[in-house]
Amino acid sequence: MARHRKYEAEEESDPALDISSLIDVCFLLLIYFLVTSTITPRETDLGMALPSPMPSSEQPDIVPMFIQIESGGRIFTGTGPSQQAMDSDPAVRDVPLLRAALEIYATAARAAGSKPLVQVYADGDATQQRVIDVLNALAGEDITSVTFTDLVD
Repeated sequence: MARHRKYEAEEESDPALDISSLIDVCFLLLIYFLVTSTITPRETDLGMALPSPMPSSEQPDIVPMFIQIESGGRIFTGTGPSQQAMDSDPAVRDVPLLRAALEIYATAARAAGSKPLVQVYADGDATQQRVIDVLNALAGEDITSVTFTDLVD
């Protein structure tokens, strides 16, 4: 009599999800988004030379241009009776009137053989974005000598 072996059916393991192809898809999506994204320059990379904390005894070669930023976002150039209103709408990030005035000032300063120098006064309630708009306009005209100052009458 032949021996009959009883074979036990192997227990089926729990069904598993093969995710190896999902990992490949995730890496492809990551590479796609890295390649297609644009890298915008940071606002801190403006390359401006800020003044030293020690006061200087020498006078600048050229009269500095004074820019005032009010709490409402309005921008003025000059001081006293020669003060001129520039851009008044804080919603407009591009400041065309200020850029035009800066272009004239920078051209005149460079024609005289001097470096353009700008003093900026920002009201305590002025938004940071408006100050950044002014700094971007300065960088657009390649003005690197910038001083933040108190209000001048």
